[in-house]
Amino acid sequence: MAKALQLPIIDLASLDRISTANSIRQACIECGFFYLINHGVEQELLKQVFDESKRFFSLPLEEKMKLLHRETRGYTPLYAENLNPSSSSKGDSKESFYIGPLESISSHSNLNQWPSEEVLPSWRPTIESYYERVLTAGKKLISLIALALNLDEDFFEKVGAFNPPMPFLRLLHYPG
Repeated sequence: MAKALQLPIIDLASLDRISTANSIRQACIECGFFYLINHGVEQELLKQVFDESKRFFSLPLEEKMKLLHRETRGYTPLYAENLNPSSSSKGDSKESFYIGPLESISSHSNLNQWPSEEVLPSWRPTIESYYERVLTAGKKLISLIALALNLDEDFFEKVGAFNPPMPFLRLLHYPG
């Protein structure tokens, strides 16, 4: 019987940045993945994101189609994306919703599409809060990755990796 893979756990709240960076390096070399804890995204917020996502993907198709994917933002229906066209002509059996940079960090934020507050009143504030927390954790993680690569801690910041920050949040739904 195959043994379950035990992924390393990286504590983003550790004060020993060098040791944490070394742990990241080791995790990436030995298995390519790791769990991240104490990243600043509260469990309650994560639960709210999953709840809001479930509410969105439960909406009637005509309501979701009002937010159809344009300029890399919004809703993508079932079978509309095909990540491996060489293996199948049919698209992937998933729905997705893309959110890009927010107003507080980018002038490109007006491209985001949001369900109406009448339909999903908590959607936008929940997703924006989650996005901002993940971005903050990501910046901290990136500086640790720089250290893990024996670079200056602010290497990625100096080369403009955050000017402007362009991370995307992608919510996925795989139906039954």
